[in-house]
Amino acid sequence: MPTSGHFIFIPAVMLVGILIGYILGSRAQADLANLEARREEEREAARIARAERKAVRAKAAAKSE
Repeated sequence: MPTSGHFIFIPAVMLVGILIGYILGSRAQADLANLEARREEEREAARIARAERKAVRAKAAAKSE
């Protein structure tokens, strides 16, 4: 037969586990959001650089004709 301590200890351990899971999950979500934002910034910078290179090539092609 479980003692009365089990009725306190087991729920307390479950609550600690839930708290740790919540903290770790929120950190992982924040890291993922930051990673996606950084990737989007890099993609936008690459798009701008690509557009600039394309404009330079078009200008050079127009000069040579």
